[in-house]
Amino acid sequence: MFESMLSHPGSLFSELERLQRDFDDWFGRGQPSGIRAVAPGTFPPINVGTTPASVEIYAFAPGIDPGKVEVSIDRGVLTLAGERDTRQAADAKASVYGHERPSGSFRRAVNLPDDIDPARVNATYRDGVLHVSIARRESAQPRRISVQ
Repeated sequence: MFESMLSHPGSLFSELERLQRDFDDWFGRGQPSGIRAVAPGTFPPINVGTTPASVEIYAFAPGIDPGKVEVSIDRGVLTLAGERDTRQAADAKASVYGHERPSGSFRRAVNLPDDIDPARVNATYRDGVLHVSIARRESAQPRRISVQ
């Protein structure tokens, strides 16, 4: 009985998958899995790490115009904002059969440690990766104290 539903191109399971995708598009991608996690499908995905001298943020954002990306720091929060358009000018008349790449405006916020120096920030975009490096204050750097 169930084999017949699975063997047809318009099977029940493919319809349920399509319905799930529609709900995700209409109502968001779901809830975060943890207190520090973000919802699945959040753009751009980021990695945040620290070194003794800096905080390093990598945002994976292929296909965006680096001139249209805003990077700002306000009260210990780094904000990355911009817009990503998946259709090129030449594709304006093309019919779309699948749309898996997110498009539209985006905004990500990252809480930063208290010892960062907002005056010493470097942001570069290369090969689809936005790299933001924020130096730590000199007073927060570990230093060796000689014993007399």
